[in-house]
Amino acid sequence: MPTILREGPYRFYFVSGDRNEPPHIHVQRDNCFAKIWLDPVKYQDGSNFTRRESLRIYRIVERNHTAFLEAWNAHFNR
Repeated sequence: MPTILREGPYRFYFVSGDRNEPPHIHVQRDNCFAKIWLDPVKYQDGSNFTRRESLRIYRIVERNHTAFLEAWNAHFNR
């Protein structure tokens, strides 16, 4: 599970077994997790982050969207 970015308390990473899914990023802080599609940027499944944190995470993903997609394509050889 390669870490792509650490920003504040958040870790953004890929799960190698997800290669057959559309591009997405996982995010974790402590025991909170979320999965976010990258094209377009939107939450895939309900996160257990607060609404405020979810918005902060969404903005981080939008800001790093291109880098995340490039890393996804490099990691999964696309």
